[in-house]
Amino acid sequence: MKLLRIGAKGAEKPAIRLEDGTIRDLSSVITDLGGDALSDSALEEIRQADLQSMPELDANERIGPCVANVGKFICIGLNYADHAAETGAPIPAEPILFMKATSAIIGPNDDVIIPKNAIKPDWEVELGVVIGTEARYVDEANALDHVAGYCVVNDLSERHFQIERGGQWVKGKSADTFGPIGPWLVTRDEVADPQNLGMWLEVDGHRYQDGSTKTMVFGVAHLVSYVSQFMSLQPGDIITTGTPPGVGMGIKPEPVWLKPGNVMRLGIEGLGEQQQSVRAYEG
Repeated sequence: MKLLRIGAKGAEKPAIRLEDGTIRDLSSVITDLGGDALSDSALEEIRQADLQSMPELDANERIGPCVANVGKFICIGLNYADHAAETGAPIPAEPILFMKATSAIIGPNDDVIIPKNAIKPDWEVELGVVIGTEARYVDEANALDHVAGYCVVNDLSERHFQIERGGQWVKGKSADTFGPIGPWLVTRDEVADPQNLGMWLEVDGHRYQDGSTKTMVFGVAHLVSYVSQFMSLQPGDIITTGTPPGVGMGIKPEPVWLKPGNVMRLGIEGLGEQQQSVRAYEG
């Protein structure tokens, strides 16, 4: 299933995109697309519902973040061998974990705002893993049973804040609007192999990233299991799993940074596309 949230910011309705492209309102089945509504039983209730009888929503309405009330936004650093190479960093022996503020989350096509005092804003197309049932000390063999589905994430970064201002990476990752997610949460039954998905990102029509989840250092099942050894994963938590090469920081001979007026387009095979216009902070 392709699940989404549609409507004005703060007033999104849970919805499903059917194979004919129509969008149906799921408000009579679930209150929102988050928390317990992501469990296997809740997803099965949606599957069994008479979806064609649900009210049709305007497909041209704003699409909101595909998960409501995200509790934790967990990021994995340097998780693509070819991306680590372009940054000059060694391949990590264990997954690098850091957090991204949930206040960064926006819809997939909302504007991205470059934060005040930014010098080096950058892009990163990533596979997002949405947790559906609590995971605590799970083994790798059973890890995917705790996954509700997958989504596209643009893990936007301010490299000056991230790398040159000391401390942890979180402050370079967490500016408002630096976490577009969606358009859809695609349930795990529709993603046969999360380690075989093409992914890409363009800025103003130029393709900078063109990779595949095949080159992940640590696969999705390993990551879910690994993170659950350090913290419980709750329904609606998102793990964003790293980016392939082609980020602005790695462009030779000179890095390329986002600037007001740019338009980013990005997508992952089977998970849909995003498009964001870049604006300057006005405050």
